[in-house]
Amino acid sequence: MGCGVSKSNQFHKNSGKAIKSAVLIQRWYRQFVARKEMRRRYTWHIFQSIEYSGEQAQIKLYNFLGYLMDNFTPASNERNLISHIFRENEVCRDAEWERYFCYKNIEVPDLYSGPHLTFPLTVEQAVGLVEAFRNKKQLHSRYVLQLLLETWKQLRLLPNINRISTCHSKEITICGDLHGQLEDLLLIFYKNDMPSLEKPYLFNGDFVDRGKDSIEILIILFSFLLVYPSEVYLNRGNHEDHIVNLRYGFTKEVLSKYRMHGKRILKLLQKIFSWLPLATVIDQKVLVIHGGISNTTDLSVLARVDRHNYNSALRPPKKRHQREAGESIDSDEEAGSTNKVFQRRPSLTSPRTLTRNSFQNRSLQDFSDRLRANTVEEVEVHKRLPGPLGPENDTSQSCESISSEDEWKQILDLLWSDPMAQDGCVPNEVRGGGCYWGPDVTEDFLNRHNLQLIIRSHECKQEGYEFCHNRKVLTLFSASNYYDVGSNRGAYVKLGPDLVPYLVQYQASSMIRELSVRQSAGRSERSANKVLREQLFAHKSDLICAFKKLDSRVSLANWASAVESVMRLGLPWRIMRSQLVTGRSADSSIDSSIDYYEWFNELAIKGANADHIDQSLLETLYRHRSTLETIFRIVDADNSGFITMEDFQQTWKLLSVYLKMEITEEAISDLAVTIDSNQDGSIDIEEFMEAFRLTDKKSRLERGRSMFMGTATDLTKLEGDPHI
Repeated sequence: MGCGVSKSNQFHKNSGKAIKSAVLIQRWYRQFVARKEMRRRYTWHIFQSIEYSGEQAQIKLYNFLGYLMDNFTPASNERNLISHIFRENEVCRDAEWERYFCYKNIEVPDLYSGPHLTFPLTVEQAVGLVEAFRNKKQLHSRYVLQLLLETWKQLRLLPNINRISTCHSKEITICGDLHGQLEDLLLIFYKNDMPSLEKPYLFNGDFVDRGKDSIEILIILFSFLLVYPSEVYLNRGNHEDHIVNLRYGFTKEVLSKYRMHGKRILKLLQKIFSWLPLATVIDQKVLVIHGGISNTTDLSVLARVDRHNYNSALRPPKKRHQREAGESIDSDEEAGSTNKVFQRRPSLTSPRTLTRNSFQNRSLQDFSDRLRANTVEEVEVHKRLPGPLGPENDTSQSCESISSEDEWKQILDLLWSDPMAQDGCVPNEVRGGGCYWGPDVTEDFLNRHNLQLIIRSHECKQEGYEFCHNRKVLTLFSASNYYDVGSNRGAYVKLGPDLVPYLVQYQASSMIRELSVRQSAGRSERSANKVLREQLFAHKSDLICAFKKLDSRVSLANWASAVESVMRLGLPWRIMRSQLVTGRSADSSIDSSIDYYEWFNELAIKGANADHIDQSLLETLYRHRSTLETIFRIVDADNSGFITMEDFQQTWKLLSVYLKMEITEEAISDLAVTIDSNQDGSIDIEEFMEAFRLTDKKSRLERGRSMFMGTATDLTKLEGDPHI
């Protein structure tokens, strides 16, 4: 009996230790998972902050330039710099455009080893294009123009809203954003087979920008559209927009791959983008759109709009008066200049009306001084007017204008909106365009149109897809490794006659297969922290002002509070301190104080010799690098890659007015002389931007993307002006 009791006590004693050990292991594991999840979330938050603030900066810049176009005199030099991106007077007949885009005088040399095309296209030729691009070959510009012309003719036959049925096939495959990542498209075709009579596809916009193979993706999609016009469907995305392409890489890609005929290719693509259908309805129950909806979205309105009038969805089209049919394609004169009053929204969220008569600006300097005073006066004048355009305008014109404005808002919401968890519909201040809509708006929209599901894209999701609004909204994103290798999966969805979504996930990069889950997460985190360190350095002066209110060495709590007051990103700065503060600036003692002067020395990244350049100018360049490059691309009207010294100075003046800051002509001249090393009187845009890159190597995140990452402080500086 004694032995038995002894063994029982020993068993209970050992089991108690085992339970305690299990509890400790479980507690440690839960803490590990919690820390890992928190790091994953803030890494994702950094990535999305960069993406969305870049889009917001692009929209604000475009609205600002549009405002200058509406209020500068037609003969002003500043207006001529940017007029070519607002050419709304190009109303030539289709036959005239086809002559302008004619490819017949372009010869294909005997040395050309890429694919050859004959029209009408065959299945073999479309498949051959896929294989050629897989092997890094390039299609000759003659065939590109010919293919694009045929695509343009085909798209003009399509309605605004495609209506398709699954009864003719077992299922239809829907793909989300591809963003120039050919590897993802090739993997989808490998896993799911290429488009055919038995395998219909729907591609839901954002085919271009950010990736390096956007033109190849377009060529593949357009070729299958021509071969299978009843089995391949394309929706327009917010990046099928020539203004957005200026910032996010597609314009630059086309001009670098097709130096001789790139300008014509881009112009034809601008026409094609405007003719892409806006939405697709499957079996009268599933709506597929790129962005989303708002509380005013009406499919009957969208079905009637003249979608081709919206070359850019960021700006409502002007009303045209007294146009001549034979106007020149390349004319720079502003159409309808006799129309002295033009109603437009200066921003995507502010429906104020402006008149051209109230502004007599002749130069940027004059414009900058008088902008706010004239704005106040203009608003007061309109308060006294009985109608939106004054008593001299009749009711029919006013109704027409309101109708046009409503159409534009419908398209803008369709391409730019995002869902939110809360009920309601509010402006999308994060992106700068469209709206956030809630579950109640989804429910009301589905009931009004007798639908059961909305499939949309537009947002990168870590798993490649995400359901929301009681599984009545599905977000689909097909560009894997979007922010960095391992950052996210891609996905596509199959819909059969039962309309139950069957989702397929993947990651296209071969590198990801060589990394463990921990290595993949660590790589993404390091990439995000690297970009964040660059942006902290770019906001050095603002941070120093915040730190000067404290001691030279600041506590961890005060450091985190000061950084958040400037950056306003809502990040856990105290936890991120170990990734952002290293070396001698970090104190390992109990108070964990930080020497912020030493910290900035550690953040500094050695680049071009810029000691003699005005530091405020240099910081502006680093902080708004992508915005400056976008203006450069706009000013470079002939797409040569070079701008004159005079245009270089005018570009900086545009930027200074846009940012509401003083930049002296002397500082701009010193910068121009520094860059013009061969003293030929022109600036190489590419060399200039590379010389002032904060990183020593282009990261995957930066490739073709905005690195503006404007903080809330930066953007609120622009909010004071109702026109921006």
